[in-house]
Amino acid sequence: MMPDGLLEIVDSLLPGARLDRARFVRGGMHDVVLLPGVASVRVSQRLSGAQAMPRRVEILRAVGAAGLPFEVPEPLTPVVRFEERAAVALSWIEGTGLPEGEGDPGQIAGLLDALRELPVTPELRALLPAPRVHGDHWVRVLAEEVIPRLPGKWRVEAERWLAEAMALEAVPDSLVHGDLVGGNVHWSEDGKLIGVLDWDRAHLFDPAVDAAFMGWHGWGNVRRAVDEGTYRRARVWDRLFGINILCAVFLLEGEPLANVDSYVEHIAAWLEESGG
Repeated sequence: MMPDGLLEIVDSLLPGARLDRARFVRGGMHDVVLLPGVASVRVSQRLSGAQAMPRRVEILRAVGAAGLPFEVPEPLTPVVRFEERAAVALSWIEGTGLPEGEGDPGQIAGLLDALRELPVTPELRALLPAPRVHGDHWVRVLAEEVIPRLPGKWRVEAERWLAEAMALEAVPDSLVHGDLVGGNVHWSEDGKLIGVLDWDRAHLFDPAVDAAFMGWHGWGNVRRAVDEGTYRRARVWDRLFGINILCAVFLLEGEPLANVDSYVEHIAAWLEESGG
C-alpha cells in the first residue's frame, strides 16, 4: 500500500507524470515510488537520510560520468526537501534482478571487472568513503564494540573471522558498489547486464567485497567468474558476519556506531540463521 503523502511528493517533483501505475517499495533507508518507464523516486525515511541525500546524489553523478559499461541511474531533478524528508527522481533502468542462485559467470565477471578496472577520478576519490584511509576504524568497532556483545558461543568464532580478515593481503583499492544483490542489478530477459542501481554504499576498498555480494548468484558461479585470490578473500569477507552487515561498518569513516545493541542483534540473528 502506498503510504500517505508519497504521491504528492512525486507529483511535486515530476508534475504531469502519470501516477496510475505507480508502485511502492520500502527500502532500508528510503521509500521508493516506481513509475515504470519513467523514473524511480527516492524519498528519505528519516532526517539523517535527508541530510545525506545531496552527497549521495553527487556520488551517483560522479559514478555515472566515470564511464562504466552499463547504465547507472541519472538524477532527473534536484534534491528537494519536504520538511524532515528529502526526495529525488532518478532515471528508469529497464530489466529485473535475477533469482537467488542464478547467474552467468561471464556476466558476473564482466560486472566485477568493470568496477575493479575503472580509473578512480579525483572527483570520485573526494566523494567516496575509503575505510583504509581512516586507519581501519572498522576493525576497532568490531573488536571493541560488536564482538564483546555477541552471544558467548559466537565470540571466539567471530574473533577468528576478524583475525582472518585482518591477515588478508593488501590489494589496491577500487570502486566498490557495496550492495550488489537482488534487485540492485538489472538484467535483460536473455541474461545480459543492463544496469546497477542503489549506490548508497559505494566506497573504495578491496574489490573482493563486491565479489562476495555476487555470492547471491551462487558461490559456484562466483568461483568461475573470479581468480582464486579474489574468491578466497570474498569468502573471508562474507564469513565476517555476512557482507551486507559488514559494509555498514566499513562506511563509518571514524563515526561511532549508532544503536550498537540493535546492530549486534542483527548479526546474532544472521549467525543463527546461517550457522556461521
